[in-house]
Amino acid sequence: IDTSYGISLQNGAVPGEQGKQEKSVKRGNWGNQIEFVLTSVGYAVGLGNVWRFPYLCYRNGGGAFMFPYFIMLVFCGIPLFFMELSFGQFASQGCLGVWRVSPMFKGVGYGMMVVSTYIGIYYNVVICIAFYYFFVSMTRVLPWTYCSNPWNTPDCVGVLDGNLSSRVALNISQLLNTTQKRTSPSEEYWRRYVLNLSDDIGNLGEVRLPLLGCLGVSWVVVFLCLIKGVKSSGKVVYFTATFPYVVLTILFVRGITLEGAVTGIMYYLTPQWDKILNAKVWGDAASQIFYSLGCAWGGLITMASYNKFNNNCYRDSIIISITNCATSVYAGFVIFSILGFMANHLGVDVSKVADHGPGLAFVAYPEALTLLPISPLWSILFFFMLILLGLGTQFCLLETLVTAIVDEVGNEWIIRKKTFVTLGVAVAGFLLGVPLTTQAGIYWLLLMDNYAASFSLVVISCIMCVAIMYIYGHRNYFKDIEMMLGFPPPLFFQICWRFISPAIIFFILVFTVIQYRPISYNEYVYPTWAISIGFLMALSSVICIPIYAIYKVCRSEGDTLLERLKNATKASKDWGPALPEHRSGRYAPAFSPSTESHLEVQPLQPEKGQSEAAAASPMQGSNGSAHSQDSRL
Repeated sequence: IDTSYGISLQNGAVPGEQGKQEKSVKRGNWGNQIEFVLTSVGYAVGLGNVWRFPYLCYRNGGGAFMFPYFIMLVFCGIPLFFMELSFGQFASQGCLGVWRVSPMFKGVGYGMMVVSTYIGIYYNVVICIAFYYFFVSMTRVLPWTYCSNPWNTPDCVGVLDGNLSSRVALNISQLLNTTQKRTSPSEEYWRRYVLNLSDDIGNLGEVRLPLLGCLGVSWVVVFLCLIKGVKSSGKVVYFTATFPYVVLTILFVRGITLEGAVTGIMYYLTPQWDKILNAKVWGDAASQIFYSLGCAWGGLITMASYNKFNNNCYRDSIIISITNCATSVYAGFVIFSILGFMANHLGVDVSKVADHGPGLAFVAYPEALTLLPISPLWSILFFFMLILLGLGTQFCLLETLVTAIVDEVGNEWIIRKKTFVTLGVAVAGFLLGVPLTTQAGIYWLLLMDNYAASFSLVVISCIMCVAIMYIYGHRNYFKDIEMMLGFPPPLFFQICWRFISPAIIFFILVFTVIQYRPISYNEYVYPTWAISIGFLMALSSVICIPIYAIYKVCRSEGDTLLERLKNATKASKDWGPALPEHRSGRYAPAFSPSTESHLEVQPLQPEKGQSEAAAASPMQGSNGSAHSQDSRL
C-alpha cells in the first residue's frame, strides 16, 4: 500500500511495542493465544466430524477405515497442518500474500480461494438446514416422531409406533416386504417435507422458502460474528468451539445405554479388511483428513497470519490435529450406538438402517432424538450443536476470502472498509446458495461436496509442498522456522514435507483416477452433464495454478525462458517477517544507496533526521518499486 512504508518506517523509529501496536491496529491480531487455538479447533472440528466421518467409516468397512485414516493423519495431515500454520505465521499474510515466497505459485493461493468459495457456499446451506430443524424442534412433539402426518407413506414405520412386532406375528411375507421398503418417519420428513425432493438434478422445482429464510439467518449470524474480523470472532469461539463437546457427551451417554448399541459400536470398530485394498477407501481417508483439518483451504494460513511472530505453532498444530481426529472418532461412537439401537429394533443389519450423505445427520440423529425423554429439548440442543460446529468453520472460510481480498488490494481505504468487504462476500455467498435451497438442492450440494472440495485439495497441497520444499528450498524454509520458533522443524516433519507427504498424495491421485466411480444419491444416478459440471468445479480451482504461472513468467524480466523462470520463482524482496524488529539475519535490511534498501534500512536508524528523511520518501519508493502491488508490510 502506498502509505504502508511510511507507517512501518515510523514504527522502526520506536522499536518494540510501538511497532506491534501499529501492526495490530492496521491488520488486527488475536487477543490472546487461546483465541487462535479455539478458532483453529472450531475450524477443524466442523460438520464433517459428525456428518461426514461416521458416514465414510460406515461406507468404507467400519474399523478398517481407521487404518488409512490415521496413516494419512500422521504422514500427511499433521505435517501439512504445521506447514500451513508456520507459513502464514512467518509472513503474517493471507493465502495470496504468502506467495511472495515464490511469486510464480501465487495461483495456489487463488486455487485456495476458489475452494473456500465453493465450500463456503454449500457449507452454509447445511447450517441453514440445521437452523430449520432447530426452529421446528420448538414444539411439544417432534414432527418426525410418528407416521401420521400428511407427507408420510404407507411404508413408514416409526420406532415409537410399536406396530412392527404385531405385523411380524400376522404375516411373515408382509414383514419381508416391510423390511425391504421400510422408511422411518424422520427419513420421510427429510425427503418429502423438508427437501420436497425432486426426481432429477435438472428439475429444480421451487425454492423452499423456509430453507431460504434459514439461509438468510445463517449468513447474517456469520456476518455479525465477523463484523470486526478476528477481534469479534475470537470472542465468539470461546462458546462455539467448546459447547459442542458438552452435547456430544450427553448424547454419547444416552446412546450407549440403548439396547443394541453394542452391535452398532462393534460394526463401527470391527474391520472389514477386504475393503482396505480399495483405493477409494484410501482416497476417502486422505480427502477426509484434508476436509476435516482444513488443509489447502487457505484458512489455516489466514488464521496463523494473525498470530504473534514467535508463537509456538508446532505445538498448536499437534494439539489441534489430534483434538480434531479424536472428536471424529468420538462422534462416530455417538452415531453408531444409535444406528445399532435402530437396527436392533427393526431386526436388520446395521448397514441397512442409515441413509447416505448428509442425510445421516438429519435422518439417523433426529430419529434417535425421539427416543429420549423430553425429546424436543435434546433436539434443540443437538441442532444448536450442529449450528455451532458449522459456524466455527464458516467463520474461517469467510475470513479467508476477506483477508485475501484486503491484503491483495492493500490500500488504507480498503483496510478501513473491511466490514463492507465482509458484507459484500456474505451477500454474494447468500445469493449463490439460493439454488441449493430448491427441490433439487441436495443433489447440487452433494455434487459440490464430492467434486469441488475433494481432490483439488490434494493437488493444491502437493504443489504447495513442492513449491516450498524444492523451489524456495527446504534449507531456507527450515531456517525460517528456526528463526521464528527458536528450533528447526523435527526430522520427521522435514522428511514428510520433502518426500513422504507429496509421494502419498501423488499415489492417491493415481489410484483415484483408476478407481473412479460416478456419484449417486441413494438410487438416483447423476446424469453425464451434471458430472461434467462437477469436474469443471474441481478443475476451476486447480487451473488457477498454471494460468497464473504462465502469466507471471510472461511478465518477468529476462531474455531467455530460463531467466524468466528463475526470476518468476525467486522470492520477492518483501518476503519475510512483516515487522521490522523481526527482520534479522538474511532478512536484515542491507545498506545500499538504492531507494528500496533505504526503505528497509531507515526504520532501524535511531537518528531522528534519518527517520524523518525516511518518512518523506515512502511514496516515491513504493510507487517506483516494480512490485508495489505486492509490497505491504
